[in-house]
Amino acid sequence: MTTPHTVAVLGLGRMGTAIATRLADHGWAVAGWTRSGRTAGAAETTHDPNDAVAKADIVLLSLFDGQACRQVVDHVRDSLRPGTIVLNTSTIAPAEASALARRLGPSYVHAPVLGSVPTVTAGALRILAAGDQEALDRVQPVLRALGTVRRVDGAATAAALKLVANSSLAGAVLALRESLRQADALGLPRAQVLDVLELGQLGGLVTRKRTFLADRPAATGAPAEFTIGALAKDMALLAAASDSPLRSAADLAATPADPEADIAVAATVPAVDDAVLTPLRAYIRGHATGDPAHFRDAFLPTAHVEGIRDGAFVSWRLDEYCALFPGRPAPDEAARSRRIDTIDVHDTVATASMTLRHGADTFTDVFLLARVDGGWRITNKAYHRTMASGAERSP
Repeated sequence: MTTPHTVAVLGLGRMGTAIATRLADHGWAVAGWTRSGRTAGAAETTHDPNDAVAKADIVLLSLFDGQACRQVVDHVRDSLRPGTIVLNTSTIAPAEASALARRLGPSYVHAPVLGSVPTVTAGALRILAAGDQEALDRVQPVLRALGTVRRVDGAATAAALKLVANSSLAGAVLALRESLRQADALGLPRAQVLDVLELGQLGGLVTRKRTFLADRPAATGAPAEFTIGALAKDMALLAAASDSPLRSAADLAATPADPEADIAVAATVPAVDDAVLTPLRAYIRGHATGDPAHFRDAFLPTAHVEGIRDGAFVSWRLDEYCALFPGRPAPDEAARSRRIDTIDVHDTVATASMTLRHGADTFTDVFLLARVDGGWRITNKAYHRTMASGAERSP
C-alpha cells in the first residue's frame, strides 16, 4: 500500500478546512479549493479546482450537497490524472452517491463521515467507506489519518447509513430541546439542569454542546461545529429517500434560529409563541364549561369539525358543533382532563394535537390553525374517539 503524494481537498468549509489541516499536519501535500476563496492554514489553496486536481493522487470532496458534488466533478473531470481516486466525504442522497459511483467507476470511493470539526482535529472520525477494493486500499492512509474506517457495500448504502445516523442526532437534539423547555417551565437553573442531563442518555450530547446550551448561547461567540441548516438538509434528504415524512425534518426546518448556528442552539429555542396557544386554551375552556361561546372564540366562523359518528363520516359547521353543548359542565367534569400534545408552527399556519380524557372515552383531536388579523384561530378540527375497552367508535 503506497502513501499518496498529494491530496486535493475541494470544499474548504468547516469540515473541509479541518480535514485539509489534519492531512497537512500529518505529512501530506494538500492542495485546497473552495468557491468562497477561503484558505485552509497549512494547505496550499488555488483559485481553480482544476489546478488542485491536476497534481493530486486523491481528490477529496467535502461539499455541502449532491448538487455541489456533481457540479464540481463535472468541472474537474477532464483534469483528473489517470488513476486518481475521487474520495467523497460529503453527506448526500443515496441516489446521488450511486450516480457518482456509476459515473466515475472504480476510481470513486464514497466515504461519509460521522463527527464534527473537533472530531476531525482529534483524528477520531467514524468513516463509512464504500468502493472498489483497490481504490479503498489506496485511500486507507488518508482515511486512517482522519479516524477509523468501517467498510460498507455500496455507495448508496454508505450514504443512507450516514443519513440514518444524522437522524438519530436530530432526534437527540429535539429531545434535549423538550427537556430544556420543561426545565424552564419548572423554573430550574440551566446549569443545574445540564449537570443532571449529563448523567443520563443525552449526556454525551450535553457534554459536547454545553458551550451552546447556556442561557444566552448566541452570545458565546463559539464557532458552529455542525449547523442547524446542514442537519435540516440531511433530514430532508432522508425523508425524500425513504419516501416518508420525518418529524425531525419538520421540527428542524421550522426552528426559528440562524441556520448557520450550531445544532445545539436548536435545543435552546424557546417554546412556541403563547398566542398560538390562545385558541387551544379557549377550546379547552369550552369543553370544561360546556359554554359554546368559548368555541366561537377558538374557531373561525367558517371552521368545520369532522370525524366518524355512528359509522358515518360527519362534517359539522361551527354552529352545528356549538349546538351539541348545553352551556354547563359535564356531571363528571372534575374527573376529565385535556392535554395539548404537539404544536408545529410554520409562519402563518400551524398544526396541533390534543388528548381529551372524558370518562370512559379518550379523544384525539387534530387541529389546523391560521394567523388571521394578528391572532390565531382554529380553521378545522378532526377527531378520533377510543373507548376505554379498546374498541373504537364515534360519539
